[in-house]
Amino acid sequence: METTSCAATSKGTREWMAAFLILALALPCVAQSSTEERVPRVVLVSIADRRLAVLENGNVLAYFPVAVGAAVSPSPTGEFVIVSRVANPTYYHEGLVMPAGRGNPVGTRWMGLNVKGYGIHGTNAPRSVGHATSHGCIRLRNRDVERLYAMLRVGDIVEIRGERDEEIASVFGGDGEVARAQVNASNVGQ
Repeated sequence: METTSCAATSKGTREWMAAFLILALALPCVAQSSTEERVPRVVLVSIADRRLAVLENGNVLAYFPVAVGAAVSPSPTGEFVIVSRVANPTYYHEGLVMPAGRGNPVGTRWMGLNVKGYGIHGTNAPRSVGHATSHGCIRLRNRDVERLYAMLRVGDIVEIRGERDEEIASVFGGDGEVARAQVNASNVGQ
């Protein structure tokens, strides 16, 4: 009986040591991947095209149609940084507090910029996407903002451009009218 116990103990020790060895070998790989810094992504917003592109190392990862600021409350232009990310945000505006939910004007996701009160967010009015109707923020349909939210992190850069330039033309294509027609066509049936 002692031999069986000893053999069982020896076998258990070998299994434990094998598991320990596998874990010890795998740990540097896990530690390395979690400490590697991701290259900041750039969100390029074309107000003229009413579109947003996510770029990494100059390559476009995704495009999204957006709503931009109305003439009375234009979107700010320039380079900004994402400073906060909130899933299912509460909406606050001039004494109004609206919890997360179906009627929330900022939709299901909020990515705040380093300009107080401005961000990229979802909407409870998906038909506004493709138009200049926001209070200055960049709006996306909720399904699109959820996808975008998964792609971005705090520290990623947001460039909002009011005018078409060479970079905007190369990322979004030539004519702004063609791009707007594509956005409007994607809105049909929404």
